[in-house]
Amino acid sequence: MIIDKIDNIGLYKELNPRFQLVAEFLQSHSLADMPLGHYEIDGRELFVNIVESDPKTREAARLETHNEMIDIQILLQGDEQHGFCPRSLLASAAYDADNDITFYSEPFDNIMRVFPGQAVIYFPEDAHAPAICESPIRKAIFKVKK
Repeated sequence: MIIDKIDNIGLYKELNPRFQLVAEFLQSHSLADMPLGHYEIDGRELFVNIVESDPKTREAARLETHNEMIDIQILLQGDEQHGFCPRSLLASAAYDADNDITFYSEPFDNIMRVFPGQAVIYFPEDAHAPAICESPIRKAIFKVKK
């Protein structure tokens, strides 16, 4: 897991060359002005979803992981918290290959506040429970093929 300013995404291109494409997309697009929806950048290898999430309590939030994709989550509006835990500490759970997601039932102890202008990068080994919030939020979720 990496937390940094969105302006620094390109610094991580050594970890995945598509991070440079994310940086270029961020320079040429205003995420705040984009309508809700799915935007392909490099086909199924790299895309972004602009979403709104309804309020969710910490108790209702579920940890999730992805096997094939890296998440880069960017809060655009609102106040959000993320729960997180190393995947290696969780019991195995059913994997949904069609949606590249595994949900876990275990509670989490670690939680962090995310601010607009930050990017949180979750790799396949990072279980995360995003969108913990008291009011609706708007965010961009880049999906990057690992």
